Amino acid sequence: ELVYPEYYTSQNFHGIKEGYLTSGAAITYDPVTKHALPPNETWNREAVIKAVTGSPRRILDLGCGTGSTTIMLKQAFPLAEVVGLDLSPQMLTMSEYKAQQAELDIKWVHGLAEATKFSDDQFEVVTASLLLHETPPAISQQVLQEAYRLLKPGGQMIILDGHQKILRNTTWLSDIFEEPYIQEYAANSTDAWMGKAGFNQVLTEDVWWTNQLTTGVKSSSK
Repeated sequence: ELVYPEYYTSQNFHGIKEGYLTSGAAITYDPVTKHALPPNETWNREAVIKAVTGSPRRILDLGCGTGSTTIMLKQAFPLAEVVGLDLSPQMLTMSEYKAQQAELDIKWVHGLAEATKFSDDQFEVVTASLLLHETPPAISQQVLQEAYRLLKPGGQMIILDGHQKILRNTTWLSDIFEEPYIQEYAANSTDAWMGKAGFNQVLTEDVWWTNQLTTGVKSSSK
């Protein structure tokens, strides 16, 4: 029943024809991402793990790609049910392979980050790593609205992505990595999007010099 949206099928990502709906994208994603997250990819992704408060029982990683952050979340919170969702079945195949290699039980879901079909108030933590810059701004805002719906009252939204201020002044990066929506992402404000979605306690911090971490909390009162 899943229909791939035009914004996803009409673009090449990372120089791959037909974008993420190819086995080539799944194979090359991890090597490319290592260069996109200096000085060290693991150090960048650890910022997501460190931002989690408490001991969540259910965690959802939206746009999980090949599962790098998802796997780290499961390793950090082994008692939690961790779910990784992505629109590419090829990427999810790589995610499952990596999870099996690490002997981790993670649920992988094929679906849209902006329309997940999960019920309301299902998760204590929702994360999105390197997702928003790969969607048009209107979709990015829908993703955050969906995350707000999925979180339990008091739950956390955690976003790791490119540093918007830096990206505004380094347009050549989009040419190198072939990111069709990155300049629109850079021209906007994740903080503003989070506030519009209803999140409180919104905070954005630098992660090294190329990335940023944004966190927010769903109000505990309905």
